[in-house]
Parts: sequence; C-alpha cells; structure tokens
Amino acid sequence: MAYLGLFLGLSLLIALALRGVSIVFAAVLCSLVVILTNDLPLAESLMQSFALGKLGAFTFAGKFFLLFACGAIFGRVMGDSMAATSIAMAMVNAWGRDKVLWITTLACALLTYGGVVVFVVIFAIYPLGLRLLQEANIPKRLFTGAVALGAGTFTMTALPGTPSIHNVIGSVGFGTDLYAGSLLGFIGSAIMLGGGMYYLERERRLATARGEVFEPSANDRVGEGVENGEYPSWVASLLPIVVVLGTILLPRLVSQGGGEIMDFARSQPILWPCFALILGSVVALVMFPSVRSRAFAVMSQGTQESIMPLISTAAVIGFGGVVTQTAGFQSFIVTMAELDLPPLLKLMTSVSLISGITGSATGGLQIFMQTMAPSYIELGISAEVLHRIAVMASGGLDSLPHCGAVIAMLTITGMTHRQGYKDIAVVTIIIPIVATLVCIGLVPVLY
Repeated sequence: MAYLGLFLGLSLLIALALRGVSIVFAAVLCSLVVILTNDLPLAESLMQSFALGKLGAFTFAGKFFLLFACGAIFGRVMGDSMAATSIAMAMVNAWGRDKVLWITTLACALLTYGGVVVFVVIFAIYPLGLRLLQEANIPKRLFTGAVALGAGTFTMTALPGTPSIHNVIGSVGFGTDLYAGSLLGFIGSAIMLGGGMYYLERERRLATARGEVFEPSANDRVGEGVENGEYPSWVASLLPIVVVLGTILLPRLVSQGGGEIMDFARSQPILWPCFALILGSVVALVMFPSVRSRAFAVMSQGTQESIMPLISTAAVIGFGGVVTQTAGFQSFIVTMAELDLPPLLKLMTSVSLISGITGSATGGLQIFMQTMAPSYIELGISAEVLHRIAVMASGGLDSLPHCGAVIAMLTITGMTHRQGYKDIAVVTIIIPIVATLVCIGLVPVLY
C-alpha cells in the first residue's frame, strides 16, 4: 500500500501537470494522496514535511523569494526599456535568424558555467530570447528547449569544473575535485550538446514546414517601439547585463582576499546574485529614459510577476518533502541498493530513480550520498568515475513534469506542459540518459 500510494501520488501529479491543472493545486492534492495512503500524520506532514521542513515549500520560497523577485525585476526592466530587443536585433543581424536556438543555448551555457543560478538565467535570458523568437518567427516551445539544454544539462552535470551544486555534492561525497572524471565529462557534454542541438534544429525545420509561428503569451511585451526604432544601441544595452554577470562572477575572479565585501559575496550564493540583479536593474533604469520615468511601476510589476513562478516551484518541492518521509520511499532506497546489476549501472539507476521521485537532481544526489555512496566507495571503483557518473545520472529523470526548475521555466515563459514539455523532456531526460549510458560503457576502455 505504501508503494502504491507513493507512485499513485507521483503519477497523479505528472498527469495533472500535463493536463494543465494548476501545479500548486496539484502538488497539495497529490501530497494529501501520499499522506493518506502512507498513514502519515496529517498535521505534521502538511505543516512540516510539505510546508516548513528541510524540503518544505515555504522553506524553499523563503530562501529563494528575493532571487525570483530580483530576477523578474531585471527581466521586466530589460524588456520594457527595449534593451533586450536591441541586443537581439544585433545578434540576429550578425549571425542570422536561423541561429537563434544556438545563440540561446550557448548564452545559457556560458551563464551557468560561470556560476549563475538556473533561475537567474531564465529571468535574464527571457527578454532577449523573446525578441529573438519574434525575429526568427519560431515557436516559443523551442526556446524553452534551448534554455533547458543550455542551463540544465551538460553545464549542470557533465562539463568538468562546473560550479553547479550537483558537481559540488559529488565532490564532497567522493572526496574529489570539481574536475573529476574529466574525460567522461567532456564526452557526456559533447553528446548532450550535439544531440540536443540536432533535435532542436530538426524541430525548428519541421515547425517551419508545418507553418508553426511565434505566439506571445498574455504577459509578453514584444514589438513595442520597434517600428519607430525606439530602442537603444546594442552596445549600451549590454551594459546592465555586463554589470549583473560581472558582479556575480567577481568573487570567483578575486579568488583570495578582497576585503569584507568579497567575503560577504562568497558566503552568500543567493543574496549576492540578488544584489547583482538589482544593481543591473538600477543601471538600466538610469540609462534608458523609456523606463526611468516609471521606475517604480516597472519594478513593482516585475516583483508581482515573480510570485507565481516562485509559489509553483515551491509547491512541487513541498511534494518532494512529503514523499521522502514515506516508508515506501525508504524501502525503495533499500531495494535500489540490493539490485543485481553491474555497479555503475546500479549507481545510475539508483540516482536517476531517486531524482525522478523527488523531482530534484540535487535532492536525488543528496539522498544517494547519505544512504548509498559509501557502499560504492568500498567496491574499489575509481572515485573520479563514481563522481562523474553519479552527477550525470542525477540530470536525467529529475526533469519529469513535476521538477521544480521545469515548473519555473514554463511558468516564467507563460507556457503549459502540453505546449512546452515535450522538447524539454527530450533534451533533459532522453539525451542525458543516453550520454550517461555511453560513458558507463566507455569506463572499462578509458580507466
């Protein structure tokens, strides 16, 4: 019954998300299904596991509220000032409309490999991507696929040295550095990027042949002022973005010393990007007259637009918090440890399934490290290999429809699962799983 209730809740959440049901309502309903079918204490499960626990909805919302709000403010300022339009037009003129998906993917990859949090990347790139899509006249669903590929695949789990939390967890768990398993990481990255871009470009050509075009969502502001050339130069428009990225990366560039400010920046991986986003927003407000006269209105609207992405993402995180308290989930972890499979394949299966159930690569890796990693270290397998395979494996089934990052991306871009999830699933689930399997097959040859 425990297993049945666990997977019933998970399946129902996925089904409701795909049918366009409010993810907040679906997360609460499915949490109740899991609680009742697993005989968990109702009050404690709702108020602690779902709401305020380590994986609680409001724990997440409280931790990331400022980041979502500041990201949305920056996105709104760059959009309303037409700065994003100016940059997009310059990029299209330089590289052509048919390179929009490459531009989006590589821009997101550069940001995340530079240490920018995925939620910040979505907010920062969306105003620019929106205008790129309009110029290329391709469906918005392909933009979400490109963002997911650039921000949520190879720079998250495979590329050696990536500062992602997933790579850090692998480093701490296996006593390695962030460059562990570099050869496997490069191979996995090439498969993810190459396979993902092949799929997206194929979909772009098919969409053009079918007559699919760009269709803005209700909150998207595109085309305003373009006919009259009322947007700033692309060089000036780049400055707020440079300010944001430069401020975020500054603590990494100043590796030692730097005084109290740099010490504060290094100790605040969430608050410091918030400061960077606000600083970039202020620079844009000062520079561009079209938003300077209504600065408070623009920032207020941006803040308001951050609420639904934040709450939607938090609700799904809360569901994962309930799931981890069930006897079925604990039994599942034990079952994974006892699977009769080759060690690396069992490792991949365990990490993937745990990440899929919790809807979180980070959560899946943390649970694996706490419960199963020591047994693999005892087998005598190279710690570097374990590190890279485990981290890459976490980036597959984590992107099922109830994944918090997927929810945030779709909500921010104004899309439903029905509209945008298929392309996200191909580039973040199918291709990364293939990449991990290929790397496992190459381990006997390379190590």
